[in-house]
Amino acid sequence: MARSRKQVAQINVVPMIDVMLVLLVIFMVTAPFINPAQVELPSVGQTSQTPSQPLEIIIKESGEYVLRDRAQGGAERQVGAADLADEIAGLHRASPEQAVVIAADKNVRYDEVMKTMTLLQREQITRIGLLARPAP
Repeated sequence: MARSRKQVAQINVVPMIDVMLVLLVIFMVTAPFINPAQVELPSVGQTSQTPSQPLEIIIKESGEYVLRDRAQGGAERQVGAADLADEIAGLHRASPEQAVVIAADKNVRYDEVMKTMTLLQREQITRIGLLARPAP
C-alpha cells in the first residue's frame, strides 16, 4: 500500500514585504511635502529683570544671627534674636522683591530654622530659600 503524501501549505511572505517596502518609499517621499502645523507663539512684553541678590540670614551654632545683604555689597552685621524681626522688616520695606535665604549651621536645631521661617512669614516675605553646601 502506498501512502499518499500530503503537501504542506506554506505562506509566501515575499509579496507582502514588497508591498511594505513600496509603502515605506511612498511615505518617505511624501513626508517632506506635508506642512507642519502653524502655531502662533505668544510674545513677551518686556524681558524679565535680573534677579536681585538675596538677603542672607546666617544662623550660627551659638544661636547668633548674622544678616548679609548681598545687594548692599555683602557686609555682615550681627543681630540679636529680639531685633531680628525689626531688621528684616526694615530691609523688606526698602526692597520688597528681594529674596531671603536662610543659611543655618549644620548643628543648628531645626526648630531655630522653623522659628526664623515663621518670623519671615509674619513679615509677609514669600520668597524664602534655604542655603546648603554641596557634599564634597
